[in-house]
Amino acid sequence: MHSIRMIYNPQADRGRSYQMVGDLHQLSSEWGGADWVGTVYPGHAEELALAAAQAGYETVVALGGDGTVHEIVNGLMQVEPSRRPRLGVVPIGSGNDFAGGIGVLRNPSSAMGRIFKDGQVKPIDVGNVKDASGRVEYWCNVLGIGFDAAINIHSRSVPLLHGFWMYFAATLLTILLKYERPQIELEIDGKKTTGRFLMLTLGNGTREGGGFRTTPDALMDDGSLDYLLVDPISRLRMMRLIPEVMQGTHGRFPEVHLGRFHTLHLTSDLALPIEADGEMFAPYAASVREVSVEILPHALQVIV
Repeated sequence: MHSIRMIYNPQADRGRSYQMVGDLHQLSSEWGGADWVGTVYPGHAEELALAAAQAGYETVVALGGDGTVHEIVNGLMQVEPSRRPRLGVVPIGSGNDFAGGIGVLRNPSSAMGRIFKDGQVKPIDVGNVKDASGRVEYWCNVLGIGFDAAINIHSRSVPLLHGFWMYFAATLLTILLKYERPQIELEIDGKKTTGRFLMLTLGNGTREGGGFRTTPDALMDDGSLDYLLVDPISRLRMMRLIPEVMQGTHGRFPEVHLGRFHTLHLTSDLALPIEADGEMFAPYAASVREVSVEILPHALQVIV
């Protein structure tokens, strides 16, 4: 058995990534080899990552997009820290926002080189989210509540685009079709507030959706999470904010609130869509109206 377990998603980037896997497999053989396995169904990467940790692999590598990384993180976080493998990432998905956040380049060969030859290991924070039923999920890059979770849902109905433009088109669809502004009770590090909001995004990393810089000041290793809270603004005003969010300059608008926290609790009068690292934690049908979020500082070792 090699010390590295490579877990690849053949459906990453809507199946476009599969042709890269053979070349990357050959590259790993030239650099000492690894054990490879592909995912077959949703949630499979989580199971494979947990099994790899239990089998004693020192490094588990996600070959895919943010969804693959998310599943693998959830597998690794089920293992006690002393036995938790390092995480490597080879970005071959559509958004690759987590990989961008840790400084791993889009070039898969370069990312492979960091894992097998010259990468460094650094600790990063991990967040978790829990609903009122006690269901817990880990997330490493972003947690979207409300508007940007609705964007994630609409992105699945944009068939001809991928990457940033898929999420951009889904943003426009969400503005037109699903523009809810629920009433919430929000407690951030013990400080309570009540009111309506359009969008709440929590960030361990700075970006989501292939490049929207929603929490531009976030750092993955600072022991805290960042938040973006947007007041209930008009559709026209939201259109004005989109280019600002792309640049990370939206914090200068009075309707936008940016901050940093360790724990957060939220209740809502409406069912909230919630996405974690681009994966749906709670679709509308789940009727989730209450969640708690906290940070786990330096919970994961990552190759950068």
